[in-house]
Amino acid sequence: MAPRGFPFEDLQSFLAALEAAGELRRVTVPADPTLEISEVVTRTVRAGGPALLFERPTRGDMPVAINLFGTEKRMAMALGVGSLDEVGDRIGALIKPELPVGWSGIREGIGKALQLKSLPPKKVKDAPCQEVVLTGDEVDLGRLPGLQVWPGDGGIFHNFGLTHTKHPETGKRNLGLYRLQQHSRNTLGMHWQIHKDSTAHHAVAERLGERLPVAVAIGCDPVVCYAASAPLPSDIDEYLFAGFLRGERVEMVDCKTVPLQVPAHAQVVLEGYLEPGERHPEGPFGDHTGFYTPVEPFPVLHIETMTMRKKPVYHSIITSQPPQEDHGLGKATERIFLPLLRMLIPDIVDYDMPAAGVFHNCVIVSIRKRYPKHAQKIMNAIWGAHLMSLTKLIVVVDEDCDVHDYHEVAFRAFGNVDYDRDLLVTQGPVDHLDHSSYQQFWGGKAGIDATRKLPAEGYTRGWPEAMVMSPEVVALVDKRWKEYGI
Repeated sequence: MAPRGFPFEDLQSFLAALEAAGELRRVTVPADPTLEISEVVTRTVRAGGPALLFERPTRGDMPVAINLFGTEKRMAMALGVGSLDEVGDRIGALIKPELPVGWSGIREGIGKALQLKSLPPKKVKDAPCQEVVLTGDEVDLGRLPGLQVWPGDGGIFHNFGLTHTKHPETGKRNLGLYRLQQHSRNTLGMHWQIHKDSTAHHAVAERLGERLPVAVAIGCDPVVCYAASAPLPSDIDEYLFAGFLRGERVEMVDCKTVPLQVPAHAQVVLEGYLEPGERHPEGPFGDHTGFYTPVEPFPVLHIETMTMRKKPVYHSIITSQPPQEDHGLGKATERIFLPLLRMLIPDIVDYDMPAAGVFHNCVIVSIRKRYPKHAQKIMNAIWGAHLMSLTKLIVVVDEDCDVHDYHEVAFRAFGNVDYDRDLLVTQGPVDHLDHSSYQQFWGGKAGIDATRKLPAEGYTRGWPEAMVMSPEVVALVDKRWKEYGI
């Protein structure tokens, strides 16, 4: 059942719903955005605690909302569902089974689902995000309570700014979620990783010798926030996807000084441009890998205009070794994209992306095994599926294994594998942030076949029968021993 008031118009309405559900705690004592808030949030996340609203940060002019998506329950509330699987089920019900297999099928599948429930953005003339307009010397990023999360960070970072760009030649819009390092009162470092679409937009602008206009929206409604993080194909509009998830069109407004549109109900919007060829050292930054990413040169956003609400709320997120808030966002992607992955690889029953693997490092997959080396075929298919190509470890189990039960998965992976025959080692692209690869952007990968082995695979000993108690005894103990709590 959708939460009361869904779809949420803005961040304030989502915070109100969280508070009504007992999922938000207001912090009324002063809290320092440099390290202190980070430590409080990390402890709260690891205790399974609520979203937090720091009402009196000691730096900046507005409250800080954080840990909004830190549990599956809150992530489901954000998307207006009782369970994250409901969204995937909606997509699966709209996709025709005769669509072509392959990555083109994934694009066509998403496109068809969005066409069937097409809810394009709605342009408005007046917007809450432009109640206050600051230009020139009035622009001051110090008004934002940006966080320094870890002691070794290179300074203040804004970790939930939704970045808008357009392809300079096609005009195709992109919405992405990238960290932003505050260099000065009016400049930001743009950490665009090599595999991201905005990086491609910037490369085209530089080839043409043109500035690239950019708009960053902070504090959007929760569905738009999720859509910015979703691994959509480059030709799928994130705001069309957000409209599909919301069941309602997203209101957009023209920026004041750049040819872009932003969510009308955002809290703060930063408008500016990138100069072709300009780079500035960015980092270090304590990332979701649990390690600091090194200093690297990245483009610089020059902010000419800053617009905001009269009483804005600043939204951010903490990155660290899991568990952390991004678990909720990653779990939503896992469940929402399951039917699309099944369309590409029909033999997949289910999959899980463990938080400890920071989602792209490990994928557990269950399959209906039908022929020799079927598991290895699945591994290679996953490595060929868009951003799943960054997966470093794939564990394949039989369909009777619950991929979300890590104890059961470990039992299969530890006991069902002859590593001389059942381990596939290869090379391929890895995440920009991966620190273990000997060369940046590519490295080694492994697939573990933890399925039952077939004679046609060279296993001639006869696979043993698993021990399972008879249903009659289970029913008997359920009835006779219930009073003893057994």
